[in-house]
Amino acid sequence: MNKTRRLISEYFDKYTVTEIDKYIDLGGFSGLKKALKEGPDFVIDSIQKAELRGRGGAAFPCFKKWTSAKNRPEPVKYVLVNADEGEPGTFKDRDLLAKDPYRIIEGLIIAGYTTGAKEGYIYIREEYDDIRRQMNEAIALAKSRNFLGNNILGTDFSFSIKAYTGAGAYVCGENTALIESMHGNVGRPRVKTPRVGERGLFDKPTMVNNVETYACVAAIMNHGWEAYANQGLNGHKGTKMISLCGNIMRPGVYEVPFGITVKEIIEEIGGGTRDLSLGKFIQSGGASCALIPYTHFDTPYTYDDFKKKGFDIGSGSIVVANGNVRVVDYLSSVSGFFEHESCGKCTPCREGTKRMHEIIDDLCLNRASDQQVNRLFEIADSMMDSSLCGLGQTAPTATLSAFKHFKEEIMESVTK
Repeated sequence: MNKTRRLISEYFDKYTVTEIDKYIDLGGFSGLKKALKEGPDFVIDSIQKAELRGRGGAAFPCFKKWTSAKNRPEPVKYVLVNADEGEPGTFKDRDLLAKDPYRIIEGLIIAGYTTGAKEGYIYIREEYDDIRRQMNEAIALAKSRNFLGNNILGTDFSFSIKAYTGAGAYVCGENTALIESMHGNVGRPRVKTPRVGERGLFDKPTMVNNVETYACVAAIMNHGWEAYANQGLNGHKGTKMISLCGNIMRPGVYEVPFGITVKEIIEEIGGGTRDLSLGKFIQSGGASCALIPYTHFDTPYTYDDFKKKGFDIGSGSIVVANGNVRVVDYLSSVSGFFEHESCGKCTPCREGTKRMHEIIDDLCLNRASDQQVNRLFEIADSMMDSSLCGLGQTAPTATLSAFKHFKEEIMESVTK
């Protein structure tokens, strides 16, 4: 049995950005045509029945966000693609943008039509400059075929898209920091409320979704929600794009059915670890998520099953660590990332990430004391309770999960 799927990724490597007609021949923009024919309520009903959740990490039900955006009474509102993919180990959005740019554009146009927005933006991380140029070319070609611009496909719906490049800050993946960046300010999170759905880009209501979310919507509208839902296993609906990397034989981007187990992903899709062992642990969902020890590799890859055990699907990354990886060394890499990427706006995150990294580095050198370990937990509590945004609130997650599952190994690094 083939463990992967090809629904969201069905057009990968089948056309280039200059071949918009080939995308159309494959079935592209048929989802948009169906949306324009059936109406906004049909779109929202379809994504609700598909049980589509946001693919950026929060996993919020899409139909609720789209319904809220549709019901905003303001005459001017925006829809936005968050393509600021900065989570370590995550690169599935890059493949979606590079290998199927028109599907993202199609999903964004559907979002604009459904919510009543006239303008859409694609916020692309600075490191993806080649993708930004490609996306601008795709936007121009889509406009030349009347999929963008005035009176799209003979209807009274008009919509435009612009690509925007950030400055390369991980924190801009947070919606309010992303908006601040687009306003020309330093990319730092702002105090909520109001949320971006109420006052976002240019102080207008703004709906922000991840790249993969828009790709899913286009596929659901193209094939129908039943076809999407039936891709899952054991009663679970749909698929997820994952970025598989680390100590794995076959790293890459894969589309997997919800309901597959972690073990099947590692062994049957990834080909096993480089030392041919089952693996020691994985980190699923990005650097801000928990470590999953090998004793839980039989867990089905679903939002609910992961949540029950304190794990996260998150952004879709799966970083595999084999038996040669010391937990404290891995934690040093994670904590160093957060120290570097903290925007510095709030004290708990600015100082907490630095102190955590220092203590973990002492553990790596076998010179940390029991007092330092206790301080590590105190700092983590302060960060989770007091940080302004999700970066500081979730930065300690990997460390705390490591102590839960690998405490004995970690404590061997404490000075006696």
